[in-house]
Amino acid sequence: MSSIKTLIIDDEPLAQEVLETYIQQTPVLELVGKCSNAFQAQEALQSMQVDLLLLDIQMPQISGIEFLKSLADPPLVIFTTAFPDYAVDGFDLNAVDYLLKPFSIDRFTKAINKVSALLLQSKAEIENHTDPQEDFFFAKADKKLIKIKHSDVLYIEGLKDYVIIRQESGRVITLQTMKSLEDKLPRQIFRRIHRSYIVNITRITAILGNHVELMEAGKTKILPIGKNYKDELHDVIYKNKL
Repeated sequence: MSSIKTLIIDDEPLAQEVLETYIQQTPVLELVGKCSNAFQAQEALQSMQVDLLLLDIQMPQISGIEFLKSLADPPLVIFTTAFPDYAVDGFDLNAVDYLLKPFSIDRFTKAINKVSALLLQSKAEIENHTDPQEDFFFAKADKKLIKIKHSDVLYIEGLKDYVIIRQESGRVITLQTMKSLEDKLPRQIFRRIHRSYIVNITRITAILGNHVELMEAGKTKILPIGKNYKDELHDVIYKNKL
């Protein structure tokens, strides 16, 4: 299993340091950022791939509970807090675990093992339910469900709560998150290359630095590659010898 991209959200510098140390001692984890409040965390989630939140509850302005409730499609969450009174709320929000500060590396490891098991189970379910003959998906737009073939998609662009599906024949705008659509698409064809773009890798004609090129309406279209997606994209491209 690839590394679990982990984001710390805690307003206490000492707590951040402890979590960072634990992450460094846990090979399966990769620290992608540290945030002191919900506003920073929201920006981070929009700009990078995150698999796991280590989320404090008592924070200024917006609590961890309120922040999690605001997310339409949150990553897995482990609450890390000094207050035991919120445990029921945490599990009602499907938190993987609830760590009461101060907690040991052993207790932290047990929580991470739960996360790893859930991610492996999710991956297996996706693989077992993927029909290799199914080469399309449906998107709701203009009060109807529109059938879209994988091969017709050039790229997908995120715009706040909407996604724009770009095809040779035009575009389809649908109300959903990039993450929810990404989870439905076959990874052997579609890959996230930026917080705002998913690309059909079979349509890529060139990679130049931090950009990919493809053809759209007879013209070269350039899309940026986010720094958190660059290594994975290159691995996929070299594997498929595109």
